[in-house]
Amino acid sequence: MKDNVVIVTGASKGIGAELARQMAARGARLALAARDREGLERVAAECAALGGKAEVIVTDVSVEDDCRRLVERTVAAYGRIDTLVNNAGATMWARFEDIGDMAILERIMKVNYLGAVYCTHHALPHLKATRGRLVGIASLAGRTGVPTRTGYAASKHAMMGFFDSLRIELADAGVTVTMVCPGFVSTGIRENATGPDGRPIQVSPVKEGEVMGVEDCARMTLKAIEGRRRELVMTARGRIGLFLKLVAP
Repeated sequence: MKDNVVIVTGASKGIGAELARQMAARGARLALAARDREGLERVAAECAALGGKAEVIVTDVSVEDDCRRLVERTVAAYGRIDTLVNNAGATMWARFEDIGDMAILERIMKVNYLGAVYCTHHALPHLKATRGRLVGIASLAGRTGVPTRTGYAASKHAMMGFFDSLRIELADAGVTVTMVCPGFVSTGIRENATGPDGRPIQVSPVKEGEVMGVEDCARMTLKAIEGRRRELVMTARGRIGLFLKLVAP
């Protein structure tokens, strides 16, 4: 990743922030995007201390103009784009029949799916020029349905379908697509997950001490990015589950 120009969305915390730190330690030149300016500036300072360079670009990926501006500012700062990591995401926990406002599902689809589409659309000409990398941080829920995650699983299925199709379209362009499917990771995102009323649930529905640490998740993700892997399913439980789905859907 030495001198690799990388856009990371959702970089103010969690997987995005840790991935940025690990890339910075390898000498990457980063464009950090999220809605939280204070969080981005904190991560940028950490990246600089690790030997990398980081630009802070406040971005709401659900707004296409923000995604266009993110790409333009990255190119203005560094002259090119080598890697785009579509990491920004939102989640929810609710049975479908309990959801009263369909706008909740629309918001999750805009962030998780259309946010990745918008960023990719504007970055793609630059990535083709550098024969770069496209990365999507999806989820095991993007490979199989999960109860109480209808909106989230749907958005991640859409993301997987988009990037799997795009990978084929780009086969002759030198741009690779890496899809990452973590299981549960200790990031804090679940406390901010949307409940059936559209409000954050504030309490994690899983045992955070028993899930993968964010450092391990980022390390595995970075290795997959560097190796231009097509797909990374992180846990043995996840791989076994996907195999069992083939046998007994």
